[in-house]
Amino acid sequence: MIICIGAGPGDVAYLTQRGAELIRNADVVAGFDAVINVVQSLIPATAQTVLMNYRDQTEQLAKVAIEHHAGKNCVVVFMGDIHFSGFQYLERVERACGHPVETVPGISSAQILASRAKVCFDETTFITFHRRGDLTPFKQHLVHVLQDQRNAIVIPCPWDEARSFMPRHIAAYLLEQGVSPDHPTEVWENLTRSEAEWHGTLADCATQEFSDMSIMLIRTRRPMSSQIEPAMEPLPNAG
Repeated sequence: MIICIGAGPGDVAYLTQRGAELIRNADVVAGFDAVINVVQSLIPATAQTVLMNYRDQTEQLAKVAIEHHAGKNCVVVFMGDIHFSGFQYLERVERACGHPVETVPGISSAQILASRAKVCFDETTFITFHRRGDLTPFKQHLVHVLQDQRNAIVIPCPWDEARSFMPRHIAAYLLEQGVSPDHPTEVWENLTRSEAEWHGTLADCATQEFSDMSIMLIRTRRPMSSQIEPAMEPLPNAG
């Protein structure tokens, strides 16, 4: 058996009970170093731990696949929710195993941000740049999202300097595309820990530096008005 588990955004308190149960009963627990650190307290002493990073993930996942095919209970732990920004990693797991695998969803940083910032996902589009490959279609999609007067929750791309697309790069790109510099913008770092947050405009953001543990909210300049029923008029005083 092999199951991929979303472990939440850096805090074991946001791991689902199902995910925690699977980790406690696993023979093999695999994942990136930072993710394994989050769930370390749940890993049984008898379990084999397979650590990996961006450079050796294919090789390490092949080791996990061998244990899976030998009949061991294997879990691969993802940060956040698998289907928010971990889908390429999921594809590598399935390629290593040679077949589709079961997934257990987790809570993503985008969901935490929506809660903290009080934005509705119905009125918001989520875009992640934390991916390999050509970012151009996703950059263009972000422009269209803002032109359509929707909020945008954005996960930046931190990697190396040549490829990084961090909040300041995102803001600069949008300004170059003619997006209004007045969009209210927030950048949140370490959402479940220090809850550091920055507020300003898109123009301000283009000059700011943020850590790799950041997520960005660009608010629409024309928020949708409430569509709930009108407030009831107070009853006249009796007398």
